[in-house]
Amino acid sequence: MRFVSFCPTSTSVSSHIGLQNGPMGEGQILDLTVALGSKAPKSLLALVEEYVLWKSHVERLHDQFISQTLPSETVLYAENQVKLLAPIPRPISMRDGYAFRQHVEAARRNRGVPMIEEFDHFPIFYFTNHLAVSGPGPIAVRKKALEKLDFELEAAIVLGRAGKNISAQDADQYVFGYCIMNDWSARALQMEEMKLNLGPAKGKDFSTSLGPYLVTRDELAKTRVPGPNGERFDLRMKCFVNGKQVSDGNLKDMTWTFAQILERVSYGVDVYAGEVIGSGTVGTGCFLELNGSKITDNQWLVPGDEVVLEIEGLGRLVNTIELASEDR
Repeated sequence: MRFVSFCPTSTSVSSHIGLQNGPMGEGQILDLTVALGSKAPKSLLALVEEYVLWKSHVERLHDQFISQTLPSETVLYAENQVKLLAPIPRPISMRDGYAFRQHVEAARRNRGVPMIEEFDHFPIFYFTNHLAVSGPGPIAVRKKALEKLDFELEAAIVLGRAGKNISAQDADQYVFGYCIMNDWSARALQMEEMKLNLGPAKGKDFSTSLGPYLVTRDELAKTRVPGPNGERFDLRMKCFVNGKQVSDGNLKDMTWTFAQILERVSYGVDVYAGEVIGSGTVGTGCFLELNGSKITDNQWLVPGDEVVLEIEGLGRLVNTIELASEDR
């Protein structure tokens, strides 16, 4: 299944929960907020948290949606007529991993520092701002963050159940679904503050984009690559800036799996349904890594740039950079 959070019209201020069916970007949206009735969860986060209560109802509606046997009172929208939001606009927590060796090696090489051997010892992550999540659409950035502004091509998981001290062998069962993640990065701010061995803080906290869909694990089953340390998925990952492709990677190339990351995250700590964990940047997935290569040379994002992240099975996340109103 592919879940969405959306506003029925571009001017609507109320958000609804939906299911998407058909070609990504051109399909239909089933309004679950209406279909589940007056007691429906108020958000996709609430649905994930209470999914055991709603699972049979949602699966029945999904099957009817696919077979075109929905009740006549069901509300459907053309996907291109609604405003898609981040699937989980306010996750209860958001961490980001550092799972792709190719990215780590290249980014460190471009900064003139050697590969760090501790990368191979354990999967690392940091907490980012779960209250600054954006979906498709414009990203308003203040002037200081525009200095060496970068994208990061990532996938993320949303947890579907609570746990603690989860083993990598069991961790995939805690995943509700996957989505695209753009970990926007203000590189000048990031590099300055990380000299103090903290951060990335202001280099990252202004926006993280998720979406446009939250795709359940079963939807990706045909691309699953099983392994002793958790599953990977054979999903091609691309980024386009102003229509030009700059990134090309694959989610199966994670050095550390999401299961291993979740094992580390949950060590001695409770985790809950609705938490978001990013993969970290795929190889070739940011300008920090690409600059100096044959693809780009000292290129950074500026107002007016369109950034499209595309992951097979997860859709296309389209954003445009604009100068924040405070600096206009």
